[in-house]
Amino acid sequence: MTKQHLLKWLQQHQRRLLFGLFLSMPLLTLLIVGVREPGSESVNQVPTSTPSATGAIAPLPSVPLPTPQPSVTTLPSAKPAPQKTPTAKVGVKNPTYTGQQAVINQRAKEAFTSLSASVDAAVEMRVAIAVNANTLTVGTSGEGLITSLQGKSLGQLAAQTTYAVTHDGGGLRLGASALPDTVVLDPGPGGLFYLGDRSYRGRLVLIARPDGTLMAVNHVSLRKYLHSVVASEVSSSWSIEALKAQAVAARSYALTYHFKPVSSLYDLGNDEYYQVYSGIAREAESTNKAVDLTAGEYVSYKGGVVESLYAASDDIVAEAFQGHGMSQLGALNLAEQGYTYAQILANYYPSTKVGRIEIDHE
Repeated sequence: MTKQHLLKWLQQHQRRLLFGLFLSMPLLTLLIVGVREPGSESVNQVPTSTPSATGAIAPLPSVPLPTPQPSVTTLPSAKPAPQKTPTAKVGVKNPTYTGQQAVINQRAKEAFTSLSASVDAAVEMRVAIAVNANTLTVGTSGEGLITSLQGKSLGQLAAQTTYAVTHDGGGLRLGASALPDTVVLDPGPGGLFYLGDRSYRGRLVLIARPDGTLMAVNHVSLRKYLHSVVASEVSSSWSIEALKAQAVAARSYALTYHFKPVSSLYDLGNDEYYQVYSGIAREAESTNKAVDLTAGEYVSYKGGVVESLYAASDDIVAEAFQGHGMSQLGALNLAEQGYTYAQILANYYPSTKVGRIEIDHE
């Protein structure tokens, strides 16, 4: 099986695979877990908090997001720019780049490699980024595509154009167009979508709820989700070991809600009650690096995934979590003393290990 077929298969079956991983990790043949030991074997698991019922909605069937089809009905949109067909240079095996082009090429190769090799890219998170809203404003960086959950093309959005979304009693209304009660907004490969004044990666699911309010759920890869979370939770200027500890804790926390979502429509929210997710606004090279260097790693207790609670300081951890959790400032202090991220995690989550999900290419 080629890497491309493997990644496509992973994306189609990742929820089943990862739920199986959560229940019985040794039985997997496609995914293998390598566990590094920063601490000892046995102790109490970090206690699990109960998600708030705020924003709960009547459950709908969980339907995989479809691959949008190219044939669509056009909503008010701008004429797309003509595409140029690149001309191959016969006989040129090693093109000569300028210094700037070489840097761009190297960064593109690194981004492609990290995306295709990281199991984080194969896990899709569903993050509620707006609940109980009366109106929403959406847009896309390029020409956006609107589809139903079943993949039927419903229209296009013009690039860099904002649209008001309202509840019309029976479904959604986007601008002047009437739509079903649930639609998918896809900004296209590499594109961004806008919700209010924030920009996000991935796709946006818009839902007209029975109570007359609107919900917006961002479907985004775990990798891109963590790029935002780590940068939103701590400063990008922190030392790399503190950032890596934060990345592993944030991944472990996210996975617990991926396996046990808040509702059938979304895994978790985007605020401080869960962990802060703010789209691309605070992404930084250092925090992205911390996420990618720890790809697939999580806090593990006896093979299970720990809901790795954390807060800004030891005082807050003591008050909010009865002392069971990581202090972000404490982690920074330990990192500045020379502790590795694995040692930091072992200090705050006693008797746990750092587990790692990897793709088996054999």
